[in-house]
Amino acid sequence: MSSENERSADPGDGAPEQLALIRETVRKAKVPRAKPRTWRGAALAKELPVARVLVNKGVLHLDQYFDYAVPEELDAEAQPGVRVRVRFGAGGRNVRGGRREGGGLIDGFLVERLAESDYPGALAALASVVSTEPVLGPELLALARAVADRYAGSLADVLQLAVPPRNGRAESRPSPEPLPPPPAPSAGSWERYAQGPAFLRALAEGGAPRAVWTALPGPHWPEEIARAMAATLASGRGALVVVPDGRTAGRVDAALTALLGPGRHALLTADSGPEKRYREWLAVRRGSVRAVVGTRAAMFAPVADLGLVAVWDDGDASHSDDNAPFPHVREVLELRAAHGRCAFLLGGTSCTVEAAQLVESGWALPLRADREQLRTAAPLVRTVGDGELARDGAARAARLPSLAWQTVRDGLRSGPVLVQVPRRGYVPRLACERCREPARCRHCAGPLQAPDQQALDCAWCGRAETSWHCAACGSNRLRAQIVGARRTAEELGRAFPAVPVRTSGRDHILDSVPDAPALVVSTPGAEPVAEGGYAAALLLDGWAMVGRPDLRAGEEALRRWTAAASLVRGQPEGGTVVVVAEPTLRPVQALVRWDPVGHARRELAERAELGFPPVSRMASVTGTPEALAAFLAAAELPPEAEVLGPVPVPVTGPGRPRRPGDASHGESWERALLRVPPGSGAALAAALKAAQAARMARGSGEQVRIRVDPPDIG
Repeated sequence: MSSENERSADPGDGAPEQLALIRETVRKAKVPRAKPRTWRGAALAKELPVARVLVNKGVLHLDQYFDYAVPEELDAEAQPGVRVRVRFGAGGRNVRGGRREGGGLIDGFLVERLAESDYPGALAALASVVSTEPVLGPELLALARAVADRYAGSLADVLQLAVPPRNGRAESRPSPEPLPPPPAPSAGSWERYAQGPAFLRALAEGGAPRAVWTALPGPHWPEEIARAMAATLASGRGALVVVPDGRTAGRVDAALTALLGPGRHALLTADSGPEKRYREWLAVRRGSVRAVVGTRAAMFAPVADLGLVAVWDDGDASHSDDNAPFPHVREVLELRAAHGRCAFLLGGTSCTVEAAQLVESGWALPLRADREQLRTAAPLVRTVGDGELARDGAARAARLPSLAWQTVRDGLRSGPVLVQVPRRGYVPRLACERCREPARCRHCAGPLQAPDQQALDCAWCGRAETSWHCAACGSNRLRAQIVGARRTAEELGRAFPAVPVRTSGRDHILDSVPDAPALVVSTPGAEPVAEGGYAAALLLDGWAMVGRPDLRAGEEALRRWTAAASLVRGQPEGGTVVVVAEPTLRPVQALVRWDPVGHARRELAERAELGFPPVSRMASVTGTPEALAAFLAAAELPPEAEVLGPVPVPVTGPGRPRRPGDASHGESWERALLRVPPGSGAALAAALKAAQAARMARGSGEQVRIRVDPPDIG
């Protein structure tokens, strides 16, 4: 130890001088040192000293803004749109020096700065500004509020879906300088559609057309989406396209890069990783990039001066979010088109009932090709029904009809052959044995079921059915439509030992396959793209898809079939599709004629007659029997609301994965459906939200699960 250290160790040596120096330093300080935890004693901002904050609490009874005081040291950083941390939950008792203290730290967004608060009590101070990056703009906030109100959810929950988690490294990097608008593209393959070139011209001239686009089969649709985006960029506006999955986003990304070059658009998918995704999102928010291609969460992308919103294949289940409040991409983009007065494009090789309703109501116009173009692009579709299977010895022995074998053999001479097999676990619904008309309840038109082969009852309202007869043909005999996948890969592999067999499914999905003879066995939605197109396709076990216990079974089966058949070469090039399903079924007839729009229009007319969505608005409420009964008794539903059920929710077997909304193992849940006529959807959502908020505020035991416009209602 040095002598200096020895002298300083003496407590009495020099102590008065040191204390005097400390006191003098404190006296000369202009502002007392305040603790950032509470900013006790700190001066407030001279202008706009109140910050209105949305706290990150997804509970409905706290779905409001809260006022906080802005310390002077945070005045410059605490700007609208930034992320902040605040003290929450202290109550009104812990007040010191006119400022509320205590509570736990919680994240939030600063919405606006005010000169004074309408809250009469003491305000807590902002704890800190997490980042000076303004991530929540007025347009995104207004959109999130509209989505929360439509789906009976909280604003905080919607913003968790809309604003990605912060990444400091990505935030610290500057975004590139924006590029000038590109020239308007040529029409290209849009020439195949009667109104295609006019649609592109309207986008390039700054218009806001709304169209439901039934795309021709084949590989051209990614390029057509890219041209629509390029036309919008040429007008000086932004464009947003949302697709179902990363594979599809990659195809549109490649087409847009080939058309415009790199640096003009952002790719927002979960496969990008949190840092890259946040960096791309920041480039969009900062205005560096004005075109976005992405999956579901990209529906909230803060594109500057938005001129076009587009969704591809809106019937895909991936477009419906599994997190509260469960928004759907199509509905969110409709809100953006209406509020932002921008163009809207809903595209797909098939057509959903919701898309048909947009055209029927006049909100959007159809964008289709004529029959001559369709005959050139679509493959030949052939069917194999019950009668042919019964007479076919090869089908009885090998579980594949002779026509399918012959199609595979012919197709392998010129390229790969696609074999689509439904996933395992598809459960059949009941239908008339004679004409196969779905069996429906006489009271609510819901699907009839026979749990454990017991007495008939309705899957919607739960009423028993003791004397059912078919309304179409009068028969009183029912049948369970065929279930399960056939031994396709094994049979085909043994029949064609010299041909490679590739599989694509949930565990391993192929992006593409080469243009060489091969058998590609895939589940619906996992079909890889073949270079040059498939020579043929087999769509097996069609009844397993059409016969699902779901209102959308026929629509979904047709969508899956057209998506697979669109990968096959056109009929002039020898492309052939064989679907193993009864030819008299409506979706099969629509596939043979390649008329998804006609099928959707007929479905819409039928649902209007029966009061089914989307003509009516529905909401499902799920919970334990006690909680569900208490909720329905307390909810002030609109007078025109109709309550269907409750009925028991199927219990997931042990060892099987739970889907969102499934009951926990060992628990018994029930579900009620609430149906209202058109125009009452907003009132229903408001009533459900108010009832849930009141129940949560009281702490009334177990909560119920609310889903407005559920995609699966049985």
